[in-house]
Amino acid sequence: MSHYFFSIVLTVHVLVGLGIIGLVLMQHGKGADAGAAFGSGASGSVFGASGSANFLSRTTAVLAAVFFLTSLGLSYLANGKAQVPSSIMREAPVSVPAAPAGAAPAGQGGDSKAQSIPK
Repeated sequence: MSHYFFSIVLTVHVLVGLGIIGLVLMQHGKGADAGAAFGSGASGSVFGASGSANFLSRTTAVLAAVFFLTSLGLSYLANGKAQVPSSIMREAPVSVPAAPAGAAPAGQGGDSKAQSIPK
């Protein structure tokens, strides 16, 4: 059951994230009127109060709150999921056969090419 709930919350999270991106790109910024800084008639509105928030900014704020809540929900739901091993080093150890008693360890035998290089 929690797997389905996790999928639903993840889907809502992605859709809300895309909605926030779309709404932010559609909004008209304060300094978007480049001519306002160079003496046009509406230059006082660039740095002045913007008035009450319009529909797009309020919707963005609501979607941001939903995005935050779904982020918390996903972290809570992911904490209870079964953990997948992140490393192959945690697998069962492989047994290595012991070397014969008279054999030299690797790298110290007489057949090593490193010892035959003249200095």
